Amino acid sequence: MGVIEGSDFSADRREQADVLVIGSGAGGATVAMRMAEAGKRVIVLERGGYYTGLIDPLDPGRPGRGELDQREDDMLARIDGDRGLGTTGDGQVALTYGNCVGGATVHYWADSYRTPADRLALWESRYGVEGHGEDELRPHFERIEADLGIHPAPDSYLNGCNRLFKRGSEALGWLGEPVPQARRGCVKSGYCMQGCSYNAKQSMLVTYVPRAVRAGALVFADARVEKILAENGRATGAVAVVIDRDTQQPTSRRIEVRAKIVVVAAGGYGSAPLLLRSGLANANGQVGKHLRANPCSMVFGLFDEDVVMWRGIPAGYGCMEWRLARDEKGRYREGGYLLMPNQLGPGALAAFLPGFGAEHRRLMESMPRLASTIAWIDDEEEGEITLARDGSAEYALPVIGRNALMLRDSIKKGAQVLLAAGAREVFLADQVGTRIRDEKDLAKIDSVEIGPGAMSFAAPHPAGGCRMGRDPATSVVGSSGETHEVENLYVADPSVFPTAVSVDPSETILAFSHLLSDRLLEKGVV
Repeated sequence: MGVIEGSDFSADRREQADVLVIGSGAGGATVAMRMAEAGKRVIVLERGGYYTGLIDPLDPGRPGRGELDQREDDMLARIDGDRGLGTTGDGQVALTYGNCVGGATVHYWADSYRTPADRLALWESRYGVEGHGEDELRPHFERIEADLGIHPAPDSYLNGCNRLFKRGSEALGWLGEPVPQARRGCVKSGYCMQGCSYNAKQSMLVTYVPRAVRAGALVFADARVEKILAENGRATGAVAVVIDRDTQQPTSRRIEVRAKIVVVAAGGYGSAPLLLRSGLANANGQVGKHLRANPCSMVFGLFDEDVVMWRGIPAGYGCMEWRLARDEKGRYREGGYLLMPNQLGPGALAAFLPGFGAEHRRLMESMPRLASTIAWIDDEEEGEITLARDGSAEYALPVIGRNALMLRDSIKKGAQVLLAAGAREVFLADQVGTRIRDEKDLAKIDSVEIGPGAMSFAAPHPAGGCRMGRDPATSVVGSSGETHEVENLYVADPSVFPTAVSVDPSETILAFSHLLSDRLLEKGVV
């Protein structure tokens, strides 16, 4: 049976499981696979649809259905949460997350970093996270890297934008390195964010979800969990509504699953709202607090030669020089972000390029000669997830304080890289389309308006809404992954991270979820 889709339902269903997993992204797919391979009856409820490309992920010997069609407009609506239109309440920050079997790994770039040692040490010393140090996670990193074929990007992966980025950062003397990639047999089509049609990007859709299914797990797609069930302080299951995939509206059909253990893996933007709607694990008021999301800035450069940034892989070479913020006399000076080459398809590029009318048209006509940088800031000013009166989630991510300082500095560093690489002109993604033509013009960035309505940012790496920690008064889950307040209710996704990871979080999510699975099996709770 494998994956059961909404269109397969003709009536309500009731199911029993040892382990119920809510979500099928990096965290959920890992737990489902590990539990199923250990012989447990596993059911996965995924609110998004099941989509395939040219090859069937469950049976690589058969052709797929071709829904991963490499069209930006189609794929944004299919695999991105809220059809790619979700934002913070002020409209300034776009919320980037997955809504499909495989979760955000279907549209991620496949960048795969081990958690930096300094970040693990911070989580232990400041937040009381125990048993998640380098020694404990190392065997899980090694297993993940073997499972997903993670390797440093070779030079052959570098497209025009990557090569220009490398040229510019090396000219400035900044520390850089090949970006580790989860890919096998990459054809470098450039449609990574639209879902890999060739099953080359090693997303959960083509790796851990099929393994879970082969081991006996049932995956229900188009199944939006409405409420987690609990009795006498213990989680007992969940109730989901079947979603009509075309309209994204709920149908009259329901799925009720009773389970010994419930693992919430609805993602950094999804798990906290689900707990809040269920009225669980929040007596201390911590669910939805401490949100971080790596809001990212983009800068564009016009070159004399063709770049064609939407071909090849997104980021094969990254700059690590500015990962950690640098202070001077107790005040922020620079850094605090990962600086990378950017990749946008023509549709997204049109949305981010500044200007209107004839001015915008001229930029679009020069599109093949545009290169771009992107910087994910290691945000420190915390946001929050709350519920509106109708039960929908509302998000706040402040672009103020040190967050604003880091964003502004990242814009300046991006402009420097493009100028050093030989850009004829650099322009910002602000409302007025600020132009930078030489080093003297960099001073303009100090006064560029970056508030709501003037500049937009994307936020692809949420963390913190269900923070892990020792103290039940200030955290939602303990180091076991179990919520402090509800027994047998676990969280396995980036919302448990006390802060952002400071690199792409995918491998950290996978490692934490492998570790959680080990401890569940060791305890014999199922």
